[in-house]
Amino acid sequence: MPRLARLDISGLLQHVVVRGIDRCDIFNDDYDRQLFVDRFFLLLSETDVRCYAWALLSNHAHFLLMPTTTPLSYFMRRLLTGYAVSFNRRNKRSGHLFQNRYKSIVCEEETYLLELVRYIHLNPLRAGMVASLEELDQFPWSGHSVLLGNRKSDVQDSGAILERFGKDATTAQLNYRHFVSEGIKTGRRDDLVGGGLKRSQGERRHEEYESFDERVLGGGNFVDGLKRECALRDKMNAVISLTRLLEIVSGTLKVDPDLIRRPSKSRAPAAARAIICQLAIFELGYRGKEVGKFLHLGPTGVSLASRRGKKILKSDAVLLKEIMSSIDK
Repeated sequence: MPRLARLDISGLLQHVVVRGIDRCDIFNDDYDRQLFVDRFFLLLSETDVRCYAWALLSNHAHFLLMPTTTPLSYFMRRLLTGYAVSFNRRNKRSGHLFQNRYKSIVCEEETYLLELVRYIHLNPLRAGMVASLEELDQFPWSGHSVLLGNRKSDVQDSGAILERFGKDATTAQLNYRHFVSEGIKTGRRDDLVGGGLKRSQGERRHEEYESFDERVLGGGNFVDGLKRECALRDKMNAVISLTRLLEIVSGTLKVDPDLIRRPSKSRAPAAARAIICQLAIFELGYRGKEVGKFLHLGPTGVSLASRRGKKILKSDAVLLKEIMSSIDK
C-alpha cells in the first residue's frame, strides 16, 4: 500500500519524529548532540519555523514544530542532510543515517499542544537516559530544561507554552513542572502518535466514527477542515507560472497587475501581493526568493505578505472560491 503524502501545511502544529536507519544510533556522544542542536537552532533562527518542544534520544528524536512561511519539508531536509554529512565525516562512515522519511503528524493545537509538550519532554526519562525528574530538569538535550530556565535558547518559543501556566515566569515554571510530573504516571501515550481519534472511539459501528486520518491527531471537524485544504492543494498541484497566478489574482480582485508588482502600500495591490505570496509558496511550492524577485519584495516583505495572504483567504471563502475556479479553467 503506497504511503500517504505528508500534510505540509503552514500554520499547523506538527509532531515530527526522526529515526536512525535500521534503528542505528544517530548520536554517539554529546559532541554529536551539540552538533545537531547547533544546526537545529541555527535553522530555527534563519526560518519562521516555531519550536515548542524537542528531545534527542539515542536512535531517534522528537520535535514539536509549526512551519509558517518556510515549508517543513525544506526545514527538515536542511537539518537532516547537513547533520548526516557531518556525522558521517566525523564517525568515518558512509551511507544513509536516517530512515528515508521522517514522520510528521499534524496536531490540533488547542487540544494537544500541552499534552505533546509533556509527552516529548518526558521521553528521555521514559527511555532511561535520566533517572528522575530532577535529572530531566537539567538534561541539556531537550526543551524541558529551557522551559524551566535552566538552559537558554532564543529560538525555542518558551513564551507560548509558559503563558498557559501563569502570568509571571516563576509561577508558570512551577505549574509547568507540576504538569510534567503528573504525566509520569500515565506511561506511554499511543494515542498521541496519529490516528488517535479512531483508537479513542473504541469499537463502534463504522458509520458512527468521526473523520480520521493516520497523519492527523485531532477531532473529526479538524480532520474535515484539513481535507478541504488538501483538496485545494491538489487542484493546484499542476504548478502554474507566477505570471499566470498574477493574472488570476489581479483579474479576480480587479487590480492592475503592474500595480501589484510595484512597491506600494495601497490596499488592493497589497492584498493581491499577499494572496500571491501565500498561494505561490505554500500551494505551488515556489521558494520565497523566487516570489520576492517576481514581486520586487525582500525576504521580510514576502514573509509578512504571505501571513497576511493566509488571513485574507481564510476569512473570505467567496474570494478563495473565485480564485480556485479561475485556476481550474
